[in-house]
Amino acid sequence: MHLTVEEALSIYPLSEAKLIAGARGKHRIVKSINVMDAPDISDWIKEGEMLLTTAYLIKDSLEDASALLQTLNRRGSSALGIKLGRFWDTVPEELIAEAETLNFPLIELPFQFTFSDQMNGLFRAELSRSTSMLQEIMEKQRKLMRFALRSGRSGPLFESVSEVIGYKLAVVSSRGDVVYNNSEYASRQLLEGWPWQNRSQRFRIGDRTGLRLPLMQGEKCSGYLLYCQIDPLLLPVEESLFIQGAELISFHIHSGYEDYFELAEHREFSGLLRRCLSGGLSCSELSQAALRLGVKLLHSPFQVLLTETAAGGDERQRELLRLKEEYAEHPALRELNAIHVLMDEGLVSLFPANGLSAGEFRELIYECFDNLKLDTGYYPRAAASSVKVKPEGLKEAFAEVRECMAMSQHWGAFGNVVHYRQLELNLLLGQIPEESMKKYITGNLRGLLSREPEYVREMLHTLEVYLENDGHVNETAKKLFIHRNTATYRIEKLSELLDVDFKKINDLMRLKLVFVFRKMLERE
Repeated sequence: MHLTVEEALSIYPLSEAKLIAGARGKHRIVKSINVMDAPDISDWIKEGEMLLTTAYLIKDSLEDASALLQTLNRRGSSALGIKLGRFWDTVPEELIAEAETLNFPLIELPFQFTFSDQMNGLFRAELSRSTSMLQEIMEKQRKLMRFALRSGRSGPLFESVSEVIGYKLAVVSSRGDVVYNNSEYASRQLLEGWPWQNRSQRFRIGDRTGLRLPLMQGEKCSGYLLYCQIDPLLLPVEESLFIQGAELISFHIHSGYEDYFELAEHREFSGLLRRCLSGGLSCSELSQAALRLGVKLLHSPFQVLLTETAAGGDERQRELLRLKEEYAEHPALRELNAIHVLMDEGLVSLFPANGLSAGEFRELIYECFDNLKLDTGYYPRAAASSVKVKPEGLKEAFAEVRECMAMSQHWGAFGNVVHYRQLELNLLLGQIPEESMKKYITGNLRGLLSREPEYVREMLHTLEVYLENDGHVNETAKKLFIHRNTATYRIEKLSELLDVDFKKINDLMRLKLVFVFRKMLERE
């Protein structure tokens, strides 16, 4: 049974009874009903139990009646009902006064109804109420199931779950940010006792009871779902509904495109950014929306990062989401307040260009890759655009990283994180016909290519290392593990064979192009 004393007094035939004292205790919960038929009945009373009596055992002693009242109150009984007309015609004034002092409900029962009439009435009402509640919960479960099976991302997640379950709720990220709250409580009240353990817990908020559930994916907790006003005597079937709501939210968080733990302004901007990069919104419109939302990324120097993984299908999306979380939680990158969106091309990130060099930025991305430890053993790839200073440069930056990613098989020595500037020359030269490249190579190496093959390979390798080290002989000798004099001799010999002057920038550029073309042709 799960009724308040006030609700019980509204059910026939108990509705014919009269609350004569302890009205302030009318919100006590009636869990069960017992009839007083033994002198030591108070020793057996349970919390929430309503006791019915004819006053036979206390009719001759007001002290016994007072002691019974105090014991019932101390043991958490919900109320005492006394049937008049058999042993007492009226309830003693002293007993009424004491019940009023204790705020303990004292009920005068009508003579014409038996105790079984009273109990049957309450049991029928409780059965009807429980049946209705079960039907309501089953309907809510069906709605949750329909929502879970719905394809696409139509409708806001948290609002939909709150509406289906019929309770106000709040969602807190694993970092302690209140990302959603439609309850009447402020963030400070919701976060009391933070950080929390990763288990279901009831908690007090104001004068109400709440239920806090961790949002788990495997052994990782990504946040918490808080139901802020629940019945303290929550039925197990109703609690299971709350758990299903948490599981549904957890599933959508880890399988959908949207980052539900972003701040509301960032989440709205992310959706607009996705539209802009897909061609559904202009850079100017996105810029105006950014100002309205307080997002300053487009109004100071910025760059775009595109990250991709080799996995396919659902696994690809899960890995990209893990990358997104890693970027958001990395100590150095988190301070940049970047925006991350999942698109068909991969994970697109908008970072401020805050003074980090291209090399430093690449190292931070590598750290995220290392921390991820993807089960596939595949190392992700990322391409960074050049820095842009105006909102109109956003689509140009996006085009740059897409070009870089399309040439990922040509990254070679650049590693798994490449900057557009590193591939810019390759992207430009890639438009030259293959025959023209071969002709250029032969023309510039003619004086060397006529020699013995072994000699040609050794001298070409020396020349390539020399150019890679910007014409520094000492560095060239170290890389080739030869004496400096040997390196100097080879460079002088190459100058003679190729008829070039290594002190002239034009000659160096011509030879540099030779090796760029050779690599491009080899990859083809």
